[in-house]
Amino acid sequence: MSTHLEVVLMSGRRVQLALAEDARLDSLLQCAQAELAVRGRFSVLSAAGKRLNTRLTLGELGLEDGEVLTLHTRPLRLAATCGAFAALLGDGSVATWGANGGDCSLVQQQLICVRDIQASSGAFAAITDTGSVVAWGASKYGGDSSVVQDRLQNVRHVQASHRAFAAILDDGSVVTWGDSCHGGDSSAVQQQLKDVQHIQATHSAFAVILKDGSVVTWGSDAFGGDSHSVQERLVHVQQIQASEGAFAAISHDGSVVTWGAANYGSDSSKVSGQLRNVRQVQTNGRAFAAILAYGSVVTWGDAEHGGDSSSVQDQLQNVEQVQASNSAFAAILSNRSVVTWGACLGNRSSPNHELLRNVRAIQSTRFAFAAILDDGSVETWGTASYGGDSSQVQAQLKDVWHIQSNRLAFAAILRDGSVVTWGVSQCGGDSRPVQDQLRNVQEIHATDSAFAAVLEDGSIVTWGASAQGGKQPRVKRAAFSVLQTIAGTGGEALGQLVAKSMLPFLDARRSVQNRSFALDVLGHCALSSMASGAFGERLTTALLGAARWPEERLSTRAVEILQSAFQGRLPESASGDSRRALRQSQST
Repeated sequence: MSTHLEVVLMSGRRVQLALAEDARLDSLLQCAQAELAVRGRFSVLSAAGKRLNTRLTLGELGLEDGEVLTLHTRPLRLAATCGAFAALLGDGSVATWGANGGDCSLVQQQLICVRDIQASSGAFAAITDTGSVVAWGASKYGGDSSVVQDRLQNVRHVQASHRAFAAILDDGSVVTWGDSCHGGDSSAVQQQLKDVQHIQATHSAFAVILKDGSVVTWGSDAFGGDSHSVQERLVHVQQIQASEGAFAAISHDGSVVTWGAANYGSDSSKVSGQLRNVRQVQTNGRAFAAILAYGSVVTWGDAEHGGDSSSVQDQLQNVEQVQASNSAFAAILSNRSVVTWGACLGNRSSPNHELLRNVRAIQSTRFAFAAILDDGSVETWGTASYGGDSSQVQAQLKDVWHIQSNRLAFAAILRDGSVVTWGVSQCGGDSRPVQDQLRNVQEIHATDSAFAAVLEDGSIVTWGASAQGGKQPRVKRAAFSVLQTIAGTGGEALGQLVAKSMLPFLDARRSVQNRSFALDVLGHCALSSMASGAFGERLTTALLGAARWPEERLSTRAVEILQSAFQGRLPESASGDSRRALRQSQST
């Protein structure tokens, strides 16, 4: 029995389709994209606006005759650990690469209808539309949430420390997992974690603001997990800022309360009398800088990291924003000039103030700054090898509208969508190997030592340290570009080309990650139009081999694709062994 449905684009274009109740929703999606001639990663929304699981059948979803479904996509988004990227695609699925979180193959089937991704230093946590959480990556960094999985329901937000995660649920409670020394165990304060509104983290501790403005902390005592010495002052708190080892809470009256490790900025006693009418607090890891309501700045923390601004205090007037490097600060004043203080940043530690006029924005690596001026040019200062010297590319730095940085290099996006890089070459400062691909760049994301650029067509280009996410696995790069092309085309020749490119990755000697992704690509293809002739036999042989893999999730997926491709029947050219194997796979 067929179900008749109407599929609509946001533009208003629509198509009517009829599919069997046992057809999966992804089949409907492929047909709709083919009829509407649209490409890309789309989600399918119900009439109520709920995103539907495309791996379920029409019957399982309870879809009835005459229902109207909407195809929806959103811009690709990236999250990063210290060494891996996770891409949240337009249809709510996820792709990963790099180290410490770059392999999501064990949870790939759960990564559907994802709405947000957060990262610790070595693991990811994805929140789905249903409010559940999927975690992966290094267990010691929070990549294993199995101990609390049954409690991770109706999750509103997830925050990460260096090695742990904390999830705020819709009812205001909190669930934690990961390294207990870094905040992964909140049992000591669990009864206090009610009506939680906001959460912040240092390297190894968490602090939450409750509905009544009070604060609860846990994790490493030395890094801010113990706030008992200032607890009675933590009232009517509106926001919290964190360095690597200390917290600074701003109350409704503009006063500030600090706690944690002294060498990370926990002791603000010397400037407590000045901390009034605080508008904003910035940190660089070991020191804090507070912008007051009338535009002056108060600093505290490690003096060598910018905690002492006395040498430039008379210049810090009418400050609009403050940017931090690892050990220094740079303030943009209302007249668009810049004031800097903190550690000496090498052979270009002081900027040329004559050139730093009409500054629009400032970005920083660990030991260098880069300022974008109103005319689109760029001025840099700090340690030369860390990006403080841009002289080699200065002539190219024109019409710059945005700069991204990692710890060791800069990447500037120009108004024409091209990219200019400088800094440590092997860590992203040299983009020449991919320069011809860096066209129509919309945004750039970074790990510690690599960059990933999102292009206008939704594809991704990476460069920098390979082990830090600077090189996508071959299968991933193919999938990003090819799936954009084949989605919704339904063309037999093109579909076979894509499927053929995936067959080598079905070799049992390949990594689980590559084999899993190859199956996902094949599952997105309109296989029924390809399963014929010599290629049909090759496809059958490869999938039957995959059906015998020891990884149950992967072997089951291979059987599903076989059955979808051939509707339970093999092509006439199939060998007797293939026929017997398919019957055996169906019976199991």
